[in-house]
Amino acid sequence: MHILLLGSGGREHALAWKIAASPLVTKFWCAPGNAGIAREAECVALDVADHAAVIDFCKKNAVELVVVGPETPLAAGIVDDLTAAGIKAFGPSKAAAQLESSKGFTKALCTEFGIPTGAYERFTNAQDARAYVQSQGAPIVIKADGLAAGKGVVVAKTLREAEDAIAMMFEGAFGEAGTEVVIEEFLPGREISFFALCDGETAIPLASAQDHKRVFDHDVGPNTGGMGAYSPTPLVTPGIHDAIMAKIILPTVSGMKQRGTPFRGVLYAGIMLTTQGPKLFEFNVRFGDPECQVLMLRMMSDIVPALLAACDGELKHFDLRWYPESALTVVMAAKGYPGDYQKGTRIQGLEEAAKVESVEIFHAGTVAKDGAILANGGRVLNVCALGATVTEAQARAYQAVDRIDWPEGFCRRDIGWQAVDAEKAKT
Repeated sequence: MHILLLGSGGREHALAWKIAASPLVTKFWCAPGNAGIAREAECVALDVADHAAVIDFCKKNAVELVVVGPETPLAAGIVDDLTAAGIKAFGPSKAAAQLESSKGFTKALCTEFGIPTGAYERFTNAQDARAYVQSQGAPIVIKADGLAAGKGVVVAKTLREAEDAIAMMFEGAFGEAGTEVVIEEFLPGREISFFALCDGETAIPLASAQDHKRVFDHDVGPNTGGMGAYSPTPLVTPGIHDAIMAKIILPTVSGMKQRGTPFRGVLYAGIMLTTQGPKLFEFNVRFGDPECQVLMLRMMSDIVPALLAACDGELKHFDLRWYPESALTVVMAAKGYPGDYQKGTRIQGLEEAAKVESVEIFHAGTVAKDGAILANGGRVLNVCALGATVTEAQARAYQAVDRIDWPEGFCRRDIGWQAVDAEKAKT
């Protein structure tokens, strides 16, 4: 098969690594890719926002499947345009991608189909939003309705923080994404990531995972796109797994079909495990980053037939197999992230780091120049490892991190701490 992958981050490098391993693949491109992806696929300088150029490339190169990594092209309708041109694409339509591109859309779906989530209201002006916050009290969650590159959510611990977040959003901090604001109940509990492959009618679960959103150790500092992840998580027991499928994933797939906007692709549910059971706090319509990295390490099955089955409505005949080992990834970011950071700094020691047993290093924001690897983003590397336990995977990942020579980078040193504590408690 001829396959084109769209994207340039760590999620896409992990997908490229897994797709490239499939015996079904005869030619494989990635647009635009990065320095790490270039080892797995031929990187092409296509602008993924230029749908006509992507379609033209696919036709000229007889591309049989396009895999869309990030959310922005999905929200812009690239799958619709590829499908209309007769090209098979993995990912939801523009209408179905509203599960991520509009917080209000998702909340309304939850209300309509009885999917457990926090109480909420939607607002188009700051005055009404402030009045609602004052009536509800804090803590409370303020969200820009649209896509804001993972930065449009503020968990306000005080009324002042909530009012500042409302002002920031309505004053244009997130552009169009903040013209409507969703304010919702703060859900206390443990947060987990849950993924399912969907074909419009059927959903099959992927392995459980947990990410670490805060920038610093002990879960302090601002939220980021994710500083690390591990799989499986001990928080998802068989009972919780079944409850999430029965009460959140399957009603969503059924509801989207009833609405005439069937969901095909990967559905990523951000779940809070509350005392009343699992509750949804957000949907994403693509693989998580960095959760994708640990899922790809643990996936035993060939991913390409799974992607095709999701496109073709054949998941009811499908099953995925997983390695029993634990996987863990540590994100190495440029100092200053998620605020201002420097680009173009040199990274050395990657080959030595990759020699650690059961380690894979996925590139998230890198560029190759004059034989050197340079940082080219905020989150730059994903240092991943497998182990018999999360504790072993964590030790291997940090052993590899310590071999990387990048003075301008940093990472958290406690990724996987909840699972490691749980494993220690058992011994």
